[in-house]
Amino acid sequence: MREKLLQSIERNKDFTLNFLTKIIEIPTITPPGQNYKDFIDYVVSIVKDWNVSIQVIEVPKDYVKKYFPEYVNYPRYILLIRYGKGKPILHLNGHYDVVPPGHGWTITEPFKPKVVNNRVYGRGSTDMKGGIASIMLLLKSIIDLGIELPGTIEISLTPDEEIGGETGVGYIVENEIVKPNYVIVAEPSGINNIWIGNKGLVWFLIEIYGKEAHGSTPWRGLNAFEAMVKLAYRIMNELKPKIESRISKYEYEVLEGKKATINIGGEVKGGVKTNVVPGYYAFTIDRRVLPEENIENVKKEIIEFIEKVRNEELKDFRIETKIMAESQPVVTEPKSELVMKCKEAIKEVMNIEAKTTVCIGGLDTRYYQAKGIQAITYGPGNPEVAHMADEYVELNDVINVAKVYGVLILKLFKMI
Repeated sequence: MREKLLQSIERNKDFTLNFLTKIIEIPTITPPGQNYKDFIDYVVSIVKDWNVSIQVIEVPKDYVKKYFPEYVNYPRYILLIRYGKGKPILHLNGHYDVVPPGHGWTITEPFKPKVVNNRVYGRGSTDMKGGIASIMLLLKSIIDLGIELPGTIEISLTPDEEIGGETGVGYIVENEIVKPNYVIVAEPSGINNIWIGNKGLVWFLIEIYGKEAHGSTPWRGLNAFEAMVKLAYRIMNELKPKIESRISKYEYEVLEGKKATINIGGEVKGGVKTNVVPGYYAFTIDRRVLPEENIENVKKEIIEFIEKVRNEELKDFRIETKIMAESQPVVTEPKSELVMKCKEAIKEVMNIEAKTTVCIGGLDTRYYQAKGIQAITYGPGNPEVAHMADEYVELNDVINVAKVYGVLILKLFKMI
């Protein structure tokens, strides 16, 4: 069974290249969310004769408005494809939205894919239409062989990962439209690496209110900028070293990733004119949270520190701390069944000892993991070229990852 499936995947190499180039050509750009329906229609046209269950879901406008009111007139679509029946259910996910094309392309134009030395260039090739191609290659190869599964392969192609995922994966998970036993998200982890989780985050907006006055009479005002500088200085010198002394027990792709981190001043706003004492200033804090940390404690620590500084030296100012966004850190334990069998499959297909690491950034995988579902991120592509000009994916990696998925399915479904 295993050899037949691997051979079927290899035979479908031409299908894979054609499918991948076609979906790269569809500029599914977010923000704001363009050409989503064109993408869904194309994939449906490919699978409609594959003897699979097809479900197209339009995310309700009210739901989109809750998270992205500025994009509510751009419809969001989710495609669900199912093959087989019963449990276990292995869910394969790929997001089809891509970041804007940007500038600096030299090999080809962003949405005119080109193959050079077995690399497929184009926006979204790595992040993550290459992963979607691996998923569809696997499904086609299984169907070509007429394999009857003692379980279900469930595929979701979802939008909006690049803006948080709430109106993509978040929607189908939170509304229990999917309830799988196992999940693989085909983001570009690299063929020798499995992301078993990701850090969490809390974004804060710190607003300082003083009192405006004429710039020639600053003593009549309360300078919010000066107060902001004092507060930021205390955070940098007292709180930041304490936070960054915390080290995760899990492995990360870079050593610095093992630390809890805080980034101050990603956005700063305030002031109205050179000759006006600023009565308002604000700045942001981006706090990245380790799996070992409690997100409520993280919020409490920063809020209480800011209040402490205000009481000690900024009593005349009103300071408000707002939570702009948050997401829990998540991890699937390295010794779990899904992780171990995926490592075995990678070893059998490519003779590689895969690493298991925690991703520094956020992944849609977190929505499944937050529900207690065994979920990992494993897909083709080099994450270092994602979002860059001349983004590319290795075609051989797309094919080899499909083979890994195939062997993993046979293992999880106890067919080998």
